[in-house]
Amino acid sequence: MKKDLISIVDIKDELKEIIELGIELKMKQRMGEIFEPLKNKSMAMIFEKPSTRTRVSFEVAMTQLGGHALYLSPRDMQLGRGETIADTAKVLSRYVDIIIYRAYKHEMMLELAKNATVPVINALDDVEHPCQIVADLMTIREKKGEFQGLKLAYVGDGNNVANSLMLGSAIVGMDFYIACPKGYEPPDDIVGMARRIANETGSKVVITHDPVEAVKDADVVYTDVWVSMGDEAEKEARMKAFQSYQVNEELVKHAKPDYIFMHCLPAHRGYEVTDEVIDSRNSVVFDEAENRLHAQKAIILRLLKP
Repeated sequence: MKKDLISIVDIKDELKEIIELGIELKMKQRMGEIFEPLKNKSMAMIFEKPSTRTRVSFEVAMTQLGGHALYLSPRDMQLGRGETIADTAKVLSRYVDIIIYRAYKHEMMLELAKNATVPVINALDDVEHPCQIVADLMTIREKKGEFQGLKLAYVGDGNNVANSLMLGSAIVGMDFYIACPKGYEPPDDIVGMARRIANETGSKVVITHDPVEAVKDADVVYTDVWVSMGDEAEKEARMKAFQSYQVNEELVKHAKPDYIFMHCLPAHRGYEVTDEVIDSRNSVVFDEAENRLHAQKAIILRLLKP
């Protein structure tokens, strides 16, 4: 039976194993070891939204594993001319071994997965960004060792990254605090799910409107853009609402001295984060970006099980 990765909860029971596999694959790559278990396998990559890290990391990941990746934008496909996502899923399943999809709408992601007979990976939609969070957790594991007892503070919008990060933190047993303006909190159903998981793992999920409360004694400080793709019409209102949620030198003084700063990138410097923080010795944003490659290799391998 095929396995999809639509929500990070889909890999709840194997998340830590996937993280360790990502670290192992990174070491193989660093040592120059050729590891091509996916020879003659093909991956379709449907991108409705533009991308740097997601596209390049997935394409290179499949190449390094010995397989082949095909980049498909809607304008290159009949999908852009009215073919349904269900029909697209059924056709692609006859050609390729796995599909990744970067979508505007979660409903479309679910429809593709429902109709595909090969594994589908969510490469971002408006609800979750699970692959990013696997790489994030891999980075935390490398920098901090164990997850238990750590506090992660997310400052900013309760968006798709925040949703997956909250769920992922709960799964690995790390305390998760999110500080966001009123009206920009994560959805209640995802908060509820994260808290149920946190109860099982001995961690906690805290929603606050106070960035200092969130960042106080944090081991990890994380932020993301204030205006995500698709939210451009709200730009003016969002800029006003998030003014006091900038991650700057004053705010990070409340974190532990050895805190690490994370951002899924691209960063809008001078808005959600200052140069002094993102370029500081505490920042691991480029290690985090690199780990997208290795985390995604681990995800592809786990879903295909060659």
